[in-house]
Amino acid sequence: MQRRSFTATATAALLATAGLAGTLTGGSAFAQSFPTKPITIVVPASPGGAIDLAARLIGQKMTEAWGQAVVIDNRAGATGIIGTDLVAKSAPDGHMLVLVASSHAINPSMVNKLPFDTVKSFEPVALTHVVPLVLIISPELPVKSVQELIAYGKANPGKLTFASSGNGGAPHFSGELFKSMAGIEMTHIPYKGSTLAHPDLISGRTSLMFDTVAAANVQIKAGRFRALAVTTAKRSSVLPDVPTMQEAGVAGYETSTWGGLLAPAGTPKATVAKLNAEVNKILAMPDVRKTLQDNGIEPGNRSPQQFGDFIGTEMVKWSKVAKDAGIRPE
Repeated sequence: MQRRSFTATATAALLATAGLAGTLTGGSAFAQSFPTKPITIVVPASPGGAIDLAARLIGQKMTEAWGQAVVIDNRAGATGIIGTDLVAKSAPDGHMLVLVASSHAINPSMVNKLPFDTVKSFEPVALTHVVPLVLIISPELPVKSVQELIAYGKANPGKLTFASSGNGGAPHFSGELFKSMAGIEMTHIPYKGSTLAHPDLISGRTSLMFDTVAAANVQIKAGRFRALAVTTAKRSSVLPDVPTMQEAGVAGYETSTWGGLLAPAGTPKATVAKLNAEVNKILAMPDVRKTLQDNGIEPGNRSPQQFGDFIGTEMVKWSKVAKDAGIRPE
């Protein structure tokens, strides 16, 4: 009886210890087994854009590495809000992610009541990419540099117009920021997509536009647009001869459209860390980098904390731009 009592007591103690260890390392244990089922990456936009391309490249490589299918689910609408909200309300286990664009940080300045908290509803996973914008002008405009454009704007108040791919996107807000920093008046003309704005820019019906390098490059190479500067801190690998806005004389000017993965709030930190490590590994692969850069997209590489800080910085920046431009959330 004494032996049985000792065995039972020892077994109970071992189970209790195992239970405590499981409690302490449960997140790590879950992360080691993650993923346990197919992963869905929601793209809150139509197929064909930068975030869609990034999601499909990452999804394919994740499938190969982990042996679990990665499904890309395009949920376009309301500048990304519809698809993003779906993930905000999903189970926080790492199997449902959203690849948001820069509009995620702009929406609080445009929309009065979002169905989620831009920061608190999510765990930042990884900055997947950055897309430089390029300041392009109509060949009809008699300027050849950013400084000449600013001088022209000041000499011809109210004459300049700037097109964009739509209200509330990074191209729109990049124009508003330039307007503010350059101290010139420009009228914003939104279109339903950047390519729809191109004919009016080519013909001179609009003066200028901030567009993605990928969307504008063909027309730039053909001489239909004149590229004055890119908006990122570094020059674009696609347009190496085009200066940055800061090199062109607008000190402190830096914008881009970007993409990054978010998980629902409460996703275990160990799972987020595993996702981040895999995504950064994928983005460093030569074939992935080439595909992205061939499309005017620069691969990202940041920790979850760095990506979260970046989103916060973007929100502050775009909030100020909206305020200075007199844009109020609706």
